[in-house]
Amino acid sequence: MRILIVEDEKKIANFMKRGLGEEQYEVITAADGEEGLRLALAKTFDLIVLDWMLPKVDGLSLLKNLRAKKNRTPVLMLTAKESVDDMKTVLDSDSDDYLTKPFAYPELLARVRALVCRSEQERGEQVTFADIRLDPVAHKVWRNDQEISLTIKEYYLLEYFMRNPNQVMTRSMITEHCWNYTFDSFTNIVDVYINYLRNKIDRNAGRKLIHSVRGVGYVFKEGASRAKI
Repeated sequence: MRILIVEDEKKIANFMKRGLGEEQYEVITAADGEEGLRLALAKTFDLIVLDWMLPKVDGLSLLKNLRAKKNRTPVLMLTAKESVDDMKTVLDSDSDDYLTKPFAYPELLARVRALVCRSEQERGEQVTFADIRLDPVAHKVWRNDQEISLTIKEYYLLEYFMRNPNQVMTRSMITEHCWNYTFDSFTNIVDVYINYLRNKIDRNAGRKLIHSVRGVGYVFKEGASRAKI
């Protein structure tokens, strides 16, 4: 597995490279956003560990550029910022996870393993449920053979539901899986993204699939036809 680390603080970059190297990952580093973007576009990586504040090109701009070029490599964003507004900025970006500095190495390793595992799963076969079809390689979704455009967060949320149908998912479970966060104070973000997803896959369909479980969370299952959402 190959990992790109884009981090301008040399001590932190070397710390991560040494630790992940001992876990048998192939690690390549870049000290600024310009070099990081060049490497990310020139080589194939299983994960990019990306600092937010970088010289030349900042992390969010780098990520936006990658996604605009249809590069879907999982990205773990690192930053010393930790306000609610900063958290929202990262959640609304196309990063796959978020880790604040300073961090402990075991936490970094756990998040790296989770994202690499997700990357491996995405190379698998298409997933289907009811009249929805999801392609984990192309990151495309169809309902009744009509393609639906989803953001990366909406996509991961739908994929989680489709891989776990007919099971009640709490908000904390969804938050931890889709964003790798365990902070209860941020679980309301789940409701926001559920509404986004419902508007795209359920609103114009004859049968809704995302159901609320009062006081608990949500379940993905076939429901009554033409139900209101």
